[in-house]
Amino acid sequence: MPELPEVEVVRDGLSRWVAGRTVMGADVLHARAVRRHLPGPAEFAARLKGRTVRSAERRGKYLWMPLGDPEAGADALLAHLGMSGQLLVTEADSPAEKHLRVRLGFTDAGGELRFVDQRTFGHLMVAPLVVSTAPGGRPVPEPIAHIAADPFEDAFDDEVFALRLAARQTEIKRALLDQSLISGVGNIYADEALWRAGLHGGVPTRSLSRAKVDELLTAVRAVMREALGQGGTSFDSLYVNVNGESGYFDRSLNVYGREGEPCGRCGGPVLREAFMNRSSYSCPRCQPRAAV
Repeated sequence: MPELPEVEVVRDGLSRWVAGRTVMGADVLHARAVRRHLPGPAEFAARLKGRTVRSAERRGKYLWMPLGDPEAGADALLAHLGMSGQLLVTEADSPAEKHLRVRLGFTDAGGELRFVDQRTFGHLMVAPLVVSTAPGGRPVPEPIAHIAADPFEDAFDDEVFALRLAARQTEIKRALLDQSLISGVGNIYADEALWRAGLHGGVPTRSLSRAKVDELLTAVRAVMREALGQGGTSFDSLYVNVNGESGYFDRSLNVYGREGEPCGRCGGPVLREAFMNRSSYSCPRCQPRAAV
């Protein structure tokens, strides 16, 4: 599933290619793509027609585009890419992609926006904007108002995060994946950040010193910032930016997906362990299970 860097790359593309444009019409080609929009596909399309995309925003793994026209209410087009969702800007007369689910045409002569999703785990919906329950009071779509700020937002408070970790009875990797604590971190970047901080994912959150929490947050931001610089991480054709280009940060991963390969820090073999129906990758030498 795309994590914060991949979603940010898409958001940046939407900001450059879609913001400021007015929707001429929307076609829903697969109802599952708008299943979270409870009034249904026809109402989804009607809500978008004639609306101007003001900007492209992101919190964690979610994207949204605030919509103009105050008479229609303060709302936004919310997108979650799921496992394989792609938002592509392409010429209106180009052939339809095999897994094209939704297409948006605009009143100008520019390209149209297409939602392509092979596995149909992603979704689009039009949702009202509300004040976030996270610190900072930022307007966000109502369905994600409960999600924590991500580590690049001004609203993210390192001290509050550390205090909430200390109050939890869980393991640090589970905490990093908890979107109510910190949004945008998924399996790949959790493993990479933990490796950089010298922490095993199974270390209890209550055992972490404040200094170690700060070190971990520094690692989280560093690894995702580096991934952003390379367009995100792509292991196959399912993650692309709005122009259909894949990211290349997978070439810079230190542990994720590298079972049995030598650790770049100590030379020991990288270990893969089962974790929440997924896999965790770590270096047994550099990331001891002992509390720190």
